[in-house]
Amino acid sequence: MTRKDGPWTPLKNPVFRILWLAVLASNAGTWMQTVGAQWLVVHEPDAATWTSLVQTVTTLPVLLFALPAGTLADALDRRRLLLAVQIGLFFVAATLTALAALDHLPPALLLVFTFLLGCGQALTLPSWQAVIPEVVPHDQLPAASALGAVNTNLARSAGPAVGGLLVAQFGSAVVFGLNALSFAIFALALAGWRRPPQPPTGHPERFGSALRAGERYVRWSPVVRRILGRVVLFVLPGSVIWALLPVVARQELGMGAQGYGILLAALGVGAIAGALLMPRARRILRTDQMIVGTGAVYGAALAVIAFVPHALAVTPALVLAGLAWMMLVSRMNAAMQLSLPNWVRARALAIYQLVFAGGQALGALLWGQFATAFGLATTFATAAVLMAAGLLTVRIWPVHTHEDEDYTPAVYWAEPHLLFQPGLDDGPVLISAAYQVPQDNIAAFTAAMQKVRGSRMRTGASQWGLFRDGTKPDTFVEVYLVPTWDEHLRQHEGRLTESDEEAEKHAISLATAPPTITHLVSTGS
Repeated sequence: MTRKDGPWTPLKNPVFRILWLAVLASNAGTWMQTVGAQWLVVHEPDAATWTSLVQTVTTLPVLLFALPAGTLADALDRRRLLLAVQIGLFFVAATLTALAALDHLPPALLLVFTFLLGCGQALTLPSWQAVIPEVVPHDQLPAASALGAVNTNLARSAGPAVGGLLVAQFGSAVVFGLNALSFAIFALALAGWRRPPQPPTGHPERFGSALRAGERYVRWSPVVRRILGRVVLFVLPGSVIWALLPVVARQELGMGAQGYGILLAALGVGAIAGALLMPRARRILRTDQMIVGTGAVYGAALAVIAFVPHALAVTPALVLAGLAWMMLVSRMNAAMQLSLPNWVRARALAIYQLVFAGGQALGALLWGQFATAFGLATTFATAAVLMAAGLLTVRIWPVHTHEDEDYTPAVYWAEPHLLFQPGLDDGPVLISAAYQVPQDNIAAFTAAMQKVRGSRMRTGASQWGLFRDGTKPDTFVEVYLVPTWDEHLRQHEGRLTESDEEAEKHAISLATAPPTITHLVSTGS
């Protein structure tokens, strides 16, 4: 495909290509490490619990550190942050390799090291995803976002497959060592990238207020909320395969490490097929159609594992599961990338990762306990039923991505002119805007102001209201409360987008003139 916006076009960019390949190596190494860790404990008593705990402690750090990591990525130089994290991960993985080679790695210590590596990944993911728009042109961002998801999911499928084969031949220490090498490769790629100077962002945002700003943006973005909800409904039942596949291979199919590697390879083949089909599927299928199709395929694969426990049936079912997982997760990831302005991108993507990994961690833990109590067949059948139930919600809870909206920063508010200078921490600040609206435009104006409300709340307001003057029926007063003067200045200086400006201009066009603005700053008394 030679189109400028073709699905593989961003890989022609040498910076993006090198970083993409380095991230692929790092992600594959991480999943190889997970396979090695799971296989080390598969012979322990209560193997289902141990293997699910490995998956849980791998993803649990995202629940704890993803949002702080996203906040750091929005505040610090993302390249330097990524480089420091990769160097730290290299030393952790190298130590784990040495302990495994010396056979001094009991299950509890293995979980500790796995948790530390998960912490590093929690710090890496938001920064890397937020970096993508910095290294490709805006018109290639949809393809680059999709390639970022392809990277993650290819590594998730191919990494465990290769790891399973290597564990069977050489033992877990080898895959731990390759994981350490993958971090070194990523660090070298980052060291060779010279990040262009970034536009000044003014004074640094305080950590606590930055955390709250990220959470507030997601809470007031209907598109992002729908994406997150759909991810939960897919990942929670879908995580059963990733959590319990080692146990299925050993107990249900009678396979050793090599057979487990074959099952993982089947997932990898499906993921590659999904990556190849994704561009065409995106053009011909609406988002909700893709959700239903991939969920139905994945649920069918779960049913096969539950009711036809034979390698000849399970292996092709895993190919389809890998394809469905790749396509759904890639679509949701790309939709998230395209629905975020730069100022909050890393934080919102961190929340996405938190929800995604939280679903995996919770699912792995619950499915491990469920399998111990009720058996593998009942567990996979239950997951299939839950997947089908989630699909029934698509009609009443659709995902509309609105990828045509413009999230380019727009500085269009006039600078506030006050006769005294508030301190940055002064507040709260009550902003009012008085509009004169003709009688014929009142209904359209009040409807248009709902979009303005969303803009105010996403960019800093904690409360918002629209009031009509009882003595002057054509006068409407918009009021919104911002926690501090600093938070309000950030609305003026870059948090608003072109889409916000368009919504505000539409509302103003329904009034007789631009609104009269006032700023009331709390005296603290």
